[in-house]
Amino acid sequence: MKKSGCAIVVLFLVLCASLFANLLLFLAMAGTAGGGAFTSSGVENLPRFEEVLLEEGDDTEDKIVVIPLTGIIANGSPGQLGEDMVTDFKRALDQAEEDPKVKAVVISVDSPGGEITASDVLYNRLKQFTENKPAVVYFNSLGASGAYYTACGADYIMCNATTFTGSIGVIISTLNYRELFGKIGLESVVFKSGKFKDMLNGAREMTPEEKAYVEGLVMQGYNRFVGIVAQSRGLDEQALRNGVADGRILSGTDALEAKLVNQLGYIEDAYAKARELGDAPDAEVVEYKYVMTFASLLGMFGEAKSPSIKVDLLEGAPRLQPGRVYLLPPFFAP
Repeated sequence: MKKSGCAIVVLFLVLCASLFANLLLFLAMAGTAGGGAFTSSGVENLPRFEEVLLEEGDDTEDKIVVIPLTGIIANGSPGQLGEDMVTDFKRALDQAEEDPKVKAVVISVDSPGGEITASDVLYNRLKQFTENKPAVVYFNSLGASGAYYTACGADYIMCNATTFTGSIGVIISTLNYRELFGKIGLESVVFKSGKFKDMLNGAREMTPEEKAYVEGLVMQGYNRFVGIVAQSRGLDEQALRNGVADGRILSGTDALEAKLVNQLGYIEDAYAKARELGDAPDAEVVEYKYVMTFASLLGMFGEAKSPSIKVDLLEGAPRLQPGRVYLLPPFFAP
């Protein structure tokens, strides 16, 4: 009887522990799925970035906020707080804009660019932000194409002398595998409603009319890009077209000479410029970061999948999808 009683107690404790763990997991997954908690008024309280101190200041009331922008700029790129990195960037600016202690922001960039629409969204949001508070963009190792497009929304652009920037241009890529199909005995059969419906079909050659149409789409994006650069930098648009706006990559030194950036220096110089523009010489510098919590950790366990072995020779390389319009340096083209 004593052994039986002990077994019942052990089973009861295991059951209680299991129920408690599942309850915590359920709450974490619910919080992850909803993106945040709700206030008593029923309005969603979105998750916020935590502040990590980078430089102390004599005035602890004023803050300069550093917002990182790294990797390929795309609506599908995973975010930390929101559904994607574009949403995260906008939320970070929202948080800085709403905080009266934030006097200016530094956008710390390490990005080769990305999708034209995503870059345009970031540029537009940054430009709106500067109507209320100053913004300084600092390019670290790389700030090219779509990243430079985004930076045109700021008040001031800085980079290192060794930074790669520029690459003002637009690209649409596709693959042609017609000859490969012939070698392995495959044939593409397409039924289409109009002559342009499969114009990027890699199983056949593009017609001259299709090539002209795609080039027209590319030039629409390019014209907008060049116009934004010319306006934000105070440059002659035609001179820009005939000069560095041909897709070339520039060093920081060459970018300064071409007036694409305002100043060469280091990230600390960007902090100093932000303090100057924000009229907060004694402000501390903090960075917005996503800090892992117990609930988010449990949420990750809830979303975990079965382990698998994957060999990817292109791991880490950007995935350019056929038919999408990109603002990327030429060396990313297939």
